[in-house]
Amino acid sequence: MQSIDFIVNPISGGKDKSRIIRTIERSLDWTLYEPHILTTEHAGHGLELARESKADVVVAVGGDGTVSEVAKGLIGSSKALGIIPCGSGDGLALHLGISRNVERAVQTLNHGCVAPVDVASMNGQPFFCTAGFGLDAQVSLDFAKSTRRGLANYISLAWNEWKQHPGEQYRIETESETWSGKAIFVTVANANQWGNQARIAPMASLQDGLLDVIVVRPFHTIEIPDLATRLMTGYAHTSRRFLHFCGRQFHIHRETPGAVHYDGDPFEGGTDFDLSVQPGTLRVMVPSSKQHKI
Repeated sequence: MQSIDFIVNPISGGKDKSRIIRTIERSLDWTLYEPHILTTEHAGHGLELARESKADVVVAVGGDGTVSEVAKGLIGSSKALGIIPCGSGDGLALHLGISRNVERAVQTLNHGCVAPVDVASMNGQPFFCTAGFGLDAQVSLDFAKSTRRGLANYISLAWNEWKQHPGEQYRIETESETWSGKAIFVTVANANQWGNQARIAPMASLQDGLLDVIVVRPFHTIEIPDLATRLMTGYAHTSRRFLHFCGRQFHIHRETPGAVHYDGDPFEGGTDFDLSVQPGTLRVMVPSSKQHKI
């Protein structure tokens, strides 16, 4: 029998976790696992609990921020990360094929398998899904300050930012080429999406040892419906406004400091960023059908 710790963020996604915990306890295969429920009490507590855990599997119960905290505590260890997604975006879980339905997510723990995935870093800070600069980072910062959660509020904030965001100048250096130009935003993708199936980098893989950098050049308001449709259907890369770079290491320079995010966690950052990837350094529980497709 394996030990399994559930690290629960009681406030993520604005959802009551007591009902979720009851569903986990009811759905978990107790012949496979000996479970313990742990609750975070402050920012960064998920990381501490994951590092201290002696369990075979450590499960993040929350949104992207909770998953990121717990995952950081497991990098390079023999412990496997499990995810019960219940946040606003749940980008990493959706890329991995983990259901947002709690009962189905628990079935991934009962019947899934462990797969190694890549870990990205920006100026030495690990991230697992995406990092970014420009419009999406500013929207993430606005969203973090807002008292309202959910996709509708995120879209509303994005629209308000779009109306006052002219874009800025970037220089992107890869191992083999350099690009300079103006962009509305730049996304560095380890996984394929921001969350909610908004697949900004549909070509991205968590097991290829590479990062995908997406540059979105200035576009007109009338183009938004087309770009949004491509984003939600997995064809964002086919837009003439999108540029795609792929590699193991990048240096990104922008003209002025401003908003930055990694895994949806926003902050005010500087002008220069070094990005790299460490192949296969995190073990994750995934559905058996996804073992070779992530």
